[in-house]
Amino acid sequence: MKAVLNGKEAPLLEGLTRDDLLAVYRVMVLSRKLDDKEIQLKNQSHIFFQISGAGHEAVLAAAGLTLRSGYDWFFPYYRDRALCLMLGVTPLEMLLASVGAKDDPASGGRQMPSHWGHPKYNIVSGSSPTGTQVLHAVGAAEAGVIYSRVAAIADRESRFHADEITYVSLGEGATSEGEFWEALNTACTRQVPVLFLVEDNGYAISVPVEVQTPGGDISRLVRAFPGLHVDSIDGTDFFASLRAMRDAAEYVRARKGPAFVHAKVIRPYSHSLSDDEKLYKPPAEREAEARRDPIKRFTEILKENGFATDEELAAITADVEREVADAALKALAAPKPDKASAGLWVYSPDVDPTSAAFETPAHPEGKPETMVAAINRTLKDEMARDARIVVFGEDVADASKKGVLPLVPGKGGVFKLTHGLQRLYGDDRVFNSPLAEANIVGRGVGMATRKIKPVVEIQFFDYIWPAMMQIRDEMSMLRYRSGNTWSCPMVIRVPIGGYLRGGGPYHSQSGESIFAHCPGIRIAYPSNAVDAAGLLRTSIRCDDPVLFLEHKHLYRQTYNKGEYPGKDFMIPFGRASLRREGDHVLVITWGALVQRSLLAAQQADKDHISVAVLDLRTIVPYDWEAIVAHVTRTNRVVIAHEDQVMCGFGAEIAARIGGELFEHLDAPVRRVGALNTPVAYNPDLEEAILPQSSDVLKAIRETARY
Repeated sequence: MKAVLNGKEAPLLEGLTRDDLLAVYRVMVLSRKLDDKEIQLKNQSHIFFQISGAGHEAVLAAAGLTLRSGYDWFFPYYRDRALCLMLGVTPLEMLLASVGAKDDPASGGRQMPSHWGHPKYNIVSGSSPTGTQVLHAVGAAEAGVIYSRVAAIADRESRFHADEITYVSLGEGATSEGEFWEALNTACTRQVPVLFLVEDNGYAISVPVEVQTPGGDISRLVRAFPGLHVDSIDGTDFFASLRAMRDAAEYVRARKGPAFVHAKVIRPYSHSLSDDEKLYKPPAEREAEARRDPIKRFTEILKENGFATDEELAAITADVEREVADAALKALAAPKPDKASAGLWVYSPDVDPTSAAFETPAHPEGKPETMVAAINRTLKDEMARDARIVVFGEDVADASKKGVLPLVPGKGGVFKLTHGLQRLYGDDRVFNSPLAEANIVGRGVGMATRKIKPVVEIQFFDYIWPAMMQIRDEMSMLRYRSGNTWSCPMVIRVPIGGYLRGGGPYHSQSGESIFAHCPGIRIAYPSNAVDAAGLLRTSIRCDDPVLFLEHKHLYRQTYNKGEYPGKDFMIPFGRASLRREGDHVLVITWGALVQRSLLAAQQADKDHISVAVLDLRTIVPYDWEAIVAHVTRTNRVVIAHEDQVMCGFGAEIAARIGGELFEHLDAPVRRVGALNTPVAYNPDLEEAILPQSSDVLKAIRETARY
């Protein structure tokens, strides 16, 4: 095929017409000019942050030309301006983000510019921690696979495409993050349709690639991953990039496995306007980079092959500059978010788990069951009700090897809470994860963005910390940072706490107060079987991420058994339960301290001290109205929890009581909790460290006598 230019035939390049090529040129120039305009606006103090995609334009234009906007799924990183322009994001929309405008489609003024997001094009709102998005992409790709396989999902046909791709990009520096390797591990193990693009500009801010990566070549390191298509290219060469992206996309669409494209690009501008590359990059190196500028290289090809003249390219550039200038004026004039909107979108505006809609009656059935049995039955019932629910984590399946299930009883979790779920609902809905906590939560976030409902398990609270980045910076913030465009309602089930006799420092931790300090997360903490069933069902049907804390010591106790309350029983969040009436002292508590406080209250009766025991049941939100009602009635308060006294959640409650109810107090608020030490292995040491009934009783007596 030939194109005609000035009366002469010009060959098509890689199947692209002259108009195609000039459109690519325009996007590349538009991307660069937007960077330049933002730099100008930042220098004029009209915007507050700038980070550029300069030098990356060629491979990103190739990616945008290859992938399908609104069909495939995209988890780009902050250099991907040219890709997002190719997908359909407009210069005005990008500059609305730059100025923090109310109508910025990426975040409504909540997130920094160049953190791309747009629901129309399946661009999931980005965050600033490098590499976290790679796990989300794997989870989002898995969601498509789940929709394709689970026929019971009612509207699944509208939620996926049989040959869709999930694209994720990152810089070479982010390949040093553990989450990158966790994502690659899962993508290859499960043969997930993900296309990884590593944009290697040689520097992670000032740290060169040879310091980040053994041998300085990430594609060389990953070639041994089974089933992974790997290509390494000059990402400043548009046509080499286009061939590589087409090959990678074809491989993934054919469901042969994931693909990995390593594009070596340049970074002609500093990392951001907070950086000065002249401080660490010598002049000769900068000059060599300038010679590889992708726009200059593409311009030369267009001219050499007769597709455009200098005058035509100058006209395109002038048109781009006018468009950018016009967009900048409109963005600067756009309304900013109202200060009154600052608190919006932390939680779902549509589903309120504290409302009467989540207060449903119990219909008890059968004999009293343990908390383990109640949780297991609730999971079974909810999975039957909603086919979008998937359960995964370490050891949660009955057995992972195919053909083994008829031969073995099945694992179903180290505490047996998920036993039998795989047999009932199959491998696509119940499966084991790698031993990697960030992997579990990050994949859950990606699935939840596509309306799959993950109920994941972290095997022990003590090991939740590798997932903290995903929990604090991703799961809890996605709704807020995207201005309610994206969300990830999911449940993280976590066995927590001590009183195990031999649990030691790494199987006995508490720490709910740390997660209460993460806006966007709801926290439930049941103390008995019936509450566990009701609160878990509320957690699953809630539209926010929930941390569901299950105290290990309470799993199989006889005193907290209860009849299963039925498949629709729910307890609203923020609704405390008065476990014991009393007039003289109020004990506010939760978790394993509920029973210990009840025992202490019984002992206090012998001293003629009438003690009320209030079980909060949820930490975020907590029932302030109930606290107010009982404090104003008893006028004396003890707060008892298993976590350390220092910075435990009781400190929040005590401070609020002191600040808002001081005139109703007849004694100081006392707190009972663990010593400010880890929990020791020796049972005698554990007993001395964790609060006992005797400690609660002592606090009750001192408060009553004050």
